[in-house]
Amino acid sequence: MNRDAEFAGILKKLVELGRDNDNFLEASVVDEAFASMQLQPGQLEMIYEYLRSNHVGVGEPLKDSDYLESEEIDYLNMYLEDLKALPSFSEGEKEAVTISAMAGDVDAQSRLIEMHLENVVELAKLYAGQGVFLEDLIGEGNVALSLGVTMLGALEHESEADGMLTRMIMDGMEECIADHAEMTKQDEKSAKSVNDVADKARELAEELGRKVTIEELMQETGFTRNAIQRALVFSGGKIEDIDSDPK
Repeated sequence: MNRDAEFAGILKKLVELGRDNDNFLEASVVDEAFASMQLQPGQLEMIYEYLRSNHVGVGEPLKDSDYLESEEIDYLNMYLEDLKALPSFSEGEKEAVTISAMAGDVDAQSRLIEMHLENVVELAKLYAGQGVFLEDLIGEGNVALSLGVTMLGALEHESEADGMLTRMIMDGMEECIADHAEMTKQDEKSAKSVNDVADKARELAEELGRKVTIEELMQETGFTRNAIQRALVFSGGKIEDIDSDPK
């Protein structure tokens, strides 16, 4: 394995280890992981910053304010305050409720959802800062949790339930982030299309001394009619140099 691949592999394992350890690692653990690579203090500090950017505190736990926007913190505080109204439970009660939920008891499934709501919050915080508002991540996690409790009957033992539900919650959040990224990509593509058409229309309008028709723009630029009309739609009809309804 070359040095770069080894470095990337260690980083990935440390992020996973930190998330399994309540988003925290001692600096000595990080230093030891890279001991064989003989890194300089400045390089180690860059690694610490990378881990913090992935919501893993090094040396001291991260505060919510280290990676959440103020609006997200306000929402989080209100949501957690609401969760305090839910009944507390022991591990023994959770185990009994899980067994009943696996057997298809609808009331037990509802209670199990309540028992996992705080876990959804903690998982959502892991995915914060990736373009999706915390409230939306929690919402997607809760949807996945609600679906997951109805599927527990496929498990052989109640001890598997937490792992299955956690994975489904994380999958839901990851899908939400991926969908948002794709929508952002499409929005950026649409914005570029509008700008390209608007720029060409402006250039041609300056040459002609008047607004241009769609047909003229097609002829001079090679844009298809559909491309120009889509740009007009995306811009809300605000490409001023195109006469989209010539008399």
